[in-house]
Amino acid sequence: MIGGGASGLGVAVEAASRGLNTLLLEQYDFAKGTSSKSTKLLHGGVRYLAQGDVGLVIEALRERGHLKTNAKHLFVNQEFIIPNYNWWFGGYYWLGLKMYDWLSTKLSLGSSKFLSKRKVLDMLPTLKTEGLDNGVTYHDGQFDDARLAINLVQTAIEKGAIPLNYFKVLDFNKNDKNQIVSLEVNDVESSKTYTVSGSVIVNATGIFTDKILKLYRPNHKKTVVPSQGIHIVLDNKILKSTKAIMIPKTSDGRVLFVIPWYDKVIVGTTDTPIKKPKIEPKALEFEIDFILDTLNHYLDCEVGRDDIYSIFTGLRPLAKPEKEESTKDVSRSHKINIDGNLLSIVGGKWTTYRKIGEDVVDSIAKNFSIKCDSSITLSLSIHGNVKELIEAPNHLIFYGSDLPEFLKFQESNSKYSEIIHPKFNFTVGQIVWSIRFEFARTVEDFLSRRIRMLLLDAKSAIEAAPKVAEVMAEELAYSDQWKKEQIQQFTQLTNSYYLP
Repeated sequence: MIGGGASGLGVAVEAASRGLNTLLLEQYDFAKGTSSKSTKLLHGGVRYLAQGDVGLVIEALRERGHLKTNAKHLFVNQEFIIPNYNWWFGGYYWLGLKMYDWLSTKLSLGSSKFLSKRKVLDMLPTLKTEGLDNGVTYHDGQFDDARLAINLVQTAIEKGAIPLNYFKVLDFNKNDKNQIVSLEVNDVESSKTYTVSGSVIVNATGIFTDKILKLYRPNHKKTVVPSQGIHIVLDNKILKSTKAIMIPKTSDGRVLFVIPWYDKVIVGTTDTPIKKPKIEPKALEFEIDFILDTLNHYLDCEVGRDDIYSIFTGLRPLAKPEKEESTKDVSRSHKINIDGNLLSIVGGKWTTYRKIGEDVVDSIAKNFSIKCDSSITLSLSIHGNVKELIEAPNHLIFYGSDLPEFLKFQESNSKYSEIIHPKFNFTVGQIVWSIRFEFARTVEDFLSRRIRMLLLDAKSAIEAAPKVAEVMAEELAYSDQWKKEQIQQFTQLTNSYYLP
């Protein structure tokens, strides 16, 4: 398995839980790419319904419902409101969302309702009142993408898989039938090279799918169309609500979400075609302006560039359509391509990661005559899952069933309770825990994907970096030079997450 994002981890859990020997190789950290930079939604996709992609919506709503049960500690039943400034839109959206509810069947998160102007303003007090006529409310799922990724790594290990971050695939060794017999891989941290073998190789590298396919077949033609989506993070005072806003039609024909997340608000996203994929794409100026302009059209307070705490950018690995069309219209459905004993996943999204895994393993069993057990992941409890939600502050809630053990661990050393930044409650104990139990290897791993500070407040993350580097160097027995390099690398990375 190549790739440790949503799709790769979904396949790893699926394969291992069905009795297959599973090795996963990720050249960076788990979910470093697009899988940690999503809109944080587990949803059927209201706009996909409008596009007529009913099959994808049904599949995603089913997966959303089961994730609510299987990862209860990360799942939030989020209420969304569509504010309408034209009276007839209320009925139009209400009918569409009633269809959305109906497609959810018994896995529905709540019924959609028509709202009066007064009720909308009670729920969303910072909305512009002029011209507001009514609103419609509906429910969807919200989550922490990077934390789910870590829990999937832990689940895969519990089922017998071996997931490794910072292991890069360098080349394929093939026989005279062009079958891959082994892979040359590099341990990025030690710079050692290893040869590993496998009967079927799964390419789950998202935006880098074509790069792996070219490694296998140099004349390979493009199968992925990358599309860039950015999000800005603002103070929750711009919303003053636990409800989210869904703006149903922006100037470019997309939808825009304004969503409470931890103690901040995420606003996004854009859809900009990109020619060359990068692991750390940068937000373009016109994308930032677009989000701010659209948001200010709906709020009674002016939001400017100085109000932005963080900007994060991800690339969607869209399956290349047969004919040219706008990336916003390209289906998010996944495809499975087989060439020799290399199986590649193209497209897909977080909500359907489990179904992607199931489809891939089914395809392996069918096409390579490999025996495996029946799928159990539809009801498989993910590491950290709880029977009942645990009351805990934001900086601890994502530990789920691990929380009692973590609290015991933090109490074992007086240093572990030390706060790493005055604006946040994250502690030294969380740094050490992330190394010992959550595979964190760098300052970025911790600040970006284990506690999400980089996404919540980029400047604060830079300020916390020296402390994090100091604790990590001590725990990992690394040198002062390593600390210095880590702080420099993280600072350089973070420069693209905020506006100077």
